[in-house]
Amino acid sequence: MEPGKIELVEVGPRDGLQNESEIISTADKLALIEAMIGYGARRLEVASFVHPKRVPQMADAADVVRRLAHLEGVDLWVLVPNAIGLDRVILMVANLPWQKVG
Repeated sequence: MEPGKIELVEVGPRDGLQNESEIISTADKLALIEAMIGYGARRLEVASFVHPKRVPQMADAADVVRRLAHLEGVDLWVLVPNAIGLDRVILMVANLPWQKVG
């Protein structure tokens, strides 16, 4: 990063939604993320690969990431708090239709 610049990471799709008591649909999460990209967000934390019983809002994490994988010019981040979550991410990435991961 250049001196004098700051970078913001939008965490609302993950941190902001994970504590909501009413389940938010995957479609609504995607619409929120797309709106954030529309206002200029380029680094977004979009999901958490946690056990769905512990954080029900994140039960669709793999689906959210899969549906956003086609985006270019945007860095999508996820929270992976443990080895089981990492296994889920690895399986999801292995099944994505893209050539480059990173």
